[in-house]
Amino acid sequence: MSTIPFDKKQVRVIAHRGLSGIEAENTNAAFVAAGNRSYYGIETDVRRTADGQYVINHDGNLSRIAGVDMTVETSTLQELQNVVLLDKDGAKSRADLRVPTLKNYLDICQKYGKHSILELKAPFSDEQLGEIIDEVRKAGQLDDTTFISFYYENLLKIRQALPQQSVQFLFGELTEEIEKRLIADHIDVDAQFGTLTPENIRRFHDEGLKVNCWTVDHPLDGERLASWGVDLITSNILE
Repeated sequence: MSTIPFDKKQVRVIAHRGLSGIEAENTNAAFVAAGNRSYYGIETDVRRTADGQYVINHDGNLSRIAGVDMTVETSTLQELQNVVLLDKDGAKSRADLRVPTLKNYLDICQKYGKHSILELKAPFSDEQLGEIIDEVRKAGQLDDTTFISFYYENLLKIRQALPQQSVQFLFGELTEEIEKRLIADHIDVDAQFGTLTPENIRRFHDEGLKVNCWTVDHPLDGERLASWGVDLITSNILE
């Protein structure tokens, strides 16, 4: 299986949960697959385990990706990593498919020279965000990381600790309130692509904000958004 090419113009493309159109999402295999291709960055999701470790998982439970009802936040790192994840064909035939740690992900981004797009999946405390920042800094990746979240307070806390850090607010519907708040706080955009128009992209750009969009898997959608001037496109399979 191959990625799908499209006319991306000057847009930077981000591999969603790693190259999840080809490899099992949010696994080291998906991150390496993205690392070996032309992607600008690799997006992933970070959660905290019961024993205070930071791991990569989207749902917060292993049911969909492993067929095991195990909640990330109430399980230890060892318990999570004892579980073999499902491959793309639904089989558990690859012992390498395990829940990665945040360090695994960051080390792969660093090795392949990819920008880290790190989604904060919970309303983390100041202390927990400090621990995540320390992990990113130790990996030598802090200058090449964008923090994203549906939890606006996470982004304000990141900016309080790191005033110049790249952050993006995730949203599925653009309201006047969201637009005003992003402009006031100078926080970049990470929108469900269907909510974007040439007009609102232009307004954000006029305020000096970057525009990322998710999750774009059809080349015609990607080419339309590129022609509108988005800065970044997040995709499972487009390259």
